[in-house]
Amino acid sequence: MKKLFTASLLTLAMGTSAQAADLSELEAKARAEGQVNSVGMPDSWANWKDTWRDLGNQYGLKHQDTDMSSAQEIAKFAAEKEDATADIGDVGAAFAPIAVQQGVTQAYKPSTWSEIPDWAKDADGHWMLGYTGTIAFIVNNELVSKVPTSWEGLRDGDYQVTVGDVGVAAQANSAILAASFALGGDESNLAPALDLFADLARQGRLSPVDTNIANLEKGEIEMAVLWDFNALNYRDQIDRDRFTVVIPSDGSLISGYATIINKYAKHPNAAKLAREYILSDAGQINLARGYARPIRTNVILPEDVQAQLLPNEMYANARPITDFATWEQSTKRLPRQWQSEVLVHQQR
Repeated sequence: MKKLFTASLLTLAMGTSAQAADLSELEAKARAEGQVNSVGMPDSWANWKDTWRDLGNQYGLKHQDTDMSSAQEIAKFAAEKEDATADIGDVGAAFAPIAVQQGVTQAYKPSTWSEIPDWAKDADGHWMLGYTGTIAFIVNNELVSKVPTSWEGLRDGDYQVTVGDVGVAAQANSAILAASFALGGDESNLAPALDLFADLARQGRLSPVDTNIANLEKGEIEMAVLWDFNALNYRDQIDRDRFTVVIPSDGSLISGYATIINKYAKHPNAAKLAREYILSDAGQINLARGYARPIRTNVILPEDVQAQLLPNEMYANARPITDFATWEQSTKRLPRQWQSEVLVHQQR
């Protein structure tokens, strides 16, 4: 397996002897470091366990992870500086530029760089998405007679809609932006989504239940808005036939998670090699086994992995954030707006 991966890297490096030598040198330095410490990349998320296993088996890298939020990861890099205990992290797309602004990252472009879309990477290589998530609907077929397929269609249902802790949870905030994209808004204008959810609140159809797998399994959620990789994972863990997962046809948000390498990493070469592997075919397939869609769309997925994902055509109207700075400001206003423009109707 090691030889196959090395050969893959050399091919992706476009066959030049200088780049091939660089990759061989990187591997040798990473092996010498012998360790890679991550944050926010636990075994249970996006199937990271298989990637850490492969890096251990193929390159002798020991690994440990401390799970934390994107904001906590960046704060940790900044606080520890030269006393760094973490080498690499996985942060939400909106947080990656913030990490660069705070000066806690170092650049490294993997050999698959040209196959990563421009919108999904920093021009200098400080961050790049490894996988994407798209806001989706998960519907309990036993409780909902007609599966909604669009945001606009939610208005006419008779089921409870669960969106999570808007203003606090990144997934719930992303759901609001996805609805705004679909209904004519953007990063600076969340009014269309707020209007939709205010309408649901007035109808008494906005559920306060938490969007977790336990509540889905107990039947306390009729329909929820989640990242597709969470929705598909929950569906298959509970009962594939009991739930339907769809990407709303009138539009959605496609985002993802990006690796950031700590500027002060004690094992920088191991971190760079980890990024190489994450963006390789094998690494991308590992992520897909965890229901995350690979950022490299030219990766050929095994049939069993492809079968657990949604068809590509469902994603036709999903689009990425293009103005991170504006979205950051909008998320700061969202808790107050959610309370004053949406929840106020639920309390009447």
